[in-house]
Amino acid sequence: MELLLQDLPIAVLMGVIGAIVFTLIGVVSGTDETATIAPLTLVVILIGVPPAGVFTFFMAAAISKHMTHAVPTMLLGIPGDTLAVPILEDAAKMRALGLPHLALRKAISGAVISAFIAIPAAVLFAWILSPFGDLITSFAPWIFLVAAAGIAYSSAAKWAGVIALVPFVAVILGLQAWTGSFEVSLSISYFLGIAIGPMIVALFMVLVPQNRKEMRRSQPSHVYLAPDVRPSRTEGEKAGRTFPNPFKVLDRRQVTATAATSVVSSATFVFSPVAVTVLMGEIVGARIKQGYQRLTSVITAKNGTTESTYIAETLIPLIAFGLPLSPVAAGPAAPLFNAPPVFETNPDGGTINNISTHLTTLDFFIFALLGAVCAVAIAYPFAMRYAHVAAKFVVTKVSHEAIIAAFVGLVVVVSLWEGGLLGLMVVTAVGLVGGMLIRLVKVHAGVLFMGYYVAVLSVPGILAAFG
Repeated sequence: MELLLQDLPIAVLMGVIGAIVFTLIGVVSGTDETATIAPLTLVVILIGVPPAGVFTFFMAAAISKHMTHAVPTMLLGIPGDTLAVPILEDAAKMRALGLPHLALRKAISGAVISAFIAIPAAVLFAWILSPFGDLITSFAPWIFLVAAAGIAYSSAAKWAGVIALVPFVAVILGLQAWTGSFEVSLSISYFLGIAIGPMIVALFMVLVPQNRKEMRRSQPSHVYLAPDVRPSRTEGEKAGRTFPNPFKVLDRRQVTATAATSVVSSATFVFSPVAVTVLMGEIVGARIKQGYQRLTSVITAKNGTTESTYIAETLIPLIAFGLPLSPVAAGPAAPLFNAPPVFETNPDGGTINNISTHLTTLDFFIFALLGAVCAVAIAYPFAMRYAHVAAKFVVTKVSHEAIIAAFVGLVVVVSLWEGGLLGLMVVTAVGLVGGMLIRLVKVHAGVLFMGYYVAVLSVPGILAAFG
């Protein structure tokens, strides 16, 4: 308890920073979770923030982003990130009814309720699974192989995703052998390459004259922003002066549906968050006949599921196994498991030194709740009161090119720090291959992260087992 109290001030500070940063990032459309949360979490680890601060930062970042990603999704019709895509069609129907402001309030209120339900549910499921942790660790090479194939098949690519793992793993093994010939060992550079792969592909496409000609625009893009409709005082807040109340925004049926889907989706930690989000929405929608009620309930449940899947797919692998055995753990949360020289996860080599070895189950529960409190305290009132102003500012004032340049610059600095020019070349190569697989084959970044673990853990372990 004494150590927990010592870590509390830095955890609060990092939780607030994570909430503020990703409340703002979430408003910007197209800011993928893996390409934003993973690199910034990695930077937080490498600058020496204690594990409690790192974990609170990550939780506050993920929860905040999955609240404010609803702003561009509902008001602009542009997905805020990957997990906002399943909500897009329902959001379009609400805009057609002239009620995007209600859809937004329902979505982010569902996220608040889901976050506080998913944390204890995920910790409970992790506690149930933790007795099997040693057994799973002993079979880690095979488990990673099976998990990678399963996660690839659960993606939109299906069997193409499973087959695509083979050349991707071969590329990773080849790059490892090549950098090893120079006595350079890399890991962060592979993560960064996968995280911003689509961005690297887009930048390379601009270098092609024909593509550049097709992409050139003579005038700025036109985006329709839904009208700013102020809510009545009965919808959760009094003239904007009190903290919004999600239980006044949602009716009893929507609260019940959100709570149920949060618990159920917390147990499905090995599946794609996008797939689970779609499934939970379909289950809720199938039970409601009235059109408006069905739309708002589905939006609420879906956005709540974006929170619960991320929370559970981070907490359960950390608490129960100490291994990245979920799409989120292998993707946006990957730095919590691997961030050399601070963290390293290699069960085949007998090395598991990551966030899970520095925090207890009670620590995870408390700091996860702290991250949720920081996120809700900052992102929820911001999205409820200033969503329209923020969306208008992003559309008219924020340069997407500047955002892209900032993240590319961050990746260049970190890759050069880890491996010099070799690190930068590995980021570029992995980004090109991975980005094309994401764009063309329709696998998600979690599949490629699992492919990386297959290359560094499964292949050596299986080869050793067969002599």
